[in-house]
Amino acid sequence: MPHVHHFSAFNPQPDRGELTVLFSGHAQTEPAHKVGPQVLDYHLVHLVMSGKGVFRCLGRDYRLEKGHSFFISPGELVSYASDEADPWSYCWIGFKGARAEEFVQQFGVNPQQPVASSRRPRRMAALFRRIEQTLQTGAAGADMQVGGYMRLLFAAYAQDQAEDDVPNEEASAIGQQVEQAIRWLTLQYYQPISIEQMAQSLGYHRTHLSKMFKQHTGLSPMQYLLKIRMERAKLLLQEPLTVEQVASSVGFVDALYFSKQFKKWFGKSPTDYRHDQGYNPYDCM
Repeated sequence: MPHVHHFSAFNPQPDRGELTVLFSGHAQTEPAHKVGPQVLDYHLVHLVMSGKGVFRCLGRDYRLEKGHSFFISPGELVSYASDEADPWSYCWIGFKGARAEEFVQQFGVNPQQPVASSRRPRRMAALFRRIEQTLQTGAAGADMQVGGYMRLLFAAYAQDQAEDDVPNEEASAIGQQVEQAIRWLTLQYYQPISIEQMAQSLGYHRTHLSKMFKQHTGLSPMQYLLKIRMERAKLLLQEPLTVEQVASSVGFVDALYFSKQFKKWFGKSPTDYRHDQGYNPYDCM
């Protein structure tokens, strides 16, 4: 049986931008080693290097082995465990950012489909190792360097997905329409927009757009728009802006309504969130 070990390297100065790597590591687990159930507030991806195990997400079990990757999204209750007879070894990367979810969804991964399979596990493993080794050095510019490697990793997943996809013109067309809608929402979230405006702008019927959007993402367009706005608001609350300015910056004309939506989404008001983060933007609170 392989020697059980565990190693992690952390980013000492993670950026607050659209994508940042928080930490990376690798491990050879012991038989029946289990993690969770747990809920994270960041994204986490594992690449299985050898052995077998089970990943559980949204009540569904995925039996995985070498070459499989499993993705954990923020807010999702998950657990995973190694096989008793052939415990897996894996490497992992924790990441977050305003566009992290958008990047992951571009190669077909979401809570409803959290597993990806690679035709080139060695190439994937090399990128995982490069990220971990770069964080280990703690050198100046390491954060930007691992951010670049992370984008290369996403590109590799996207390439694998493109090669594995069974040709299906209708499914492909729907996927492109939804991606177009996501891009539109990402660019227009700061304005007081409606789904009718989006449908008209993209040339689709509102009902058709809403139906295919939810089938593809698991969320309605308005839920997805609110998610974009709330994630962006979290970042802006770390800047020297008033709550009213943050609300206006993410498309809310009423700061009180924004605060209610923020509390409903994150379980705390914008002011309490700032307090918990230990952030005091001068006299803006």
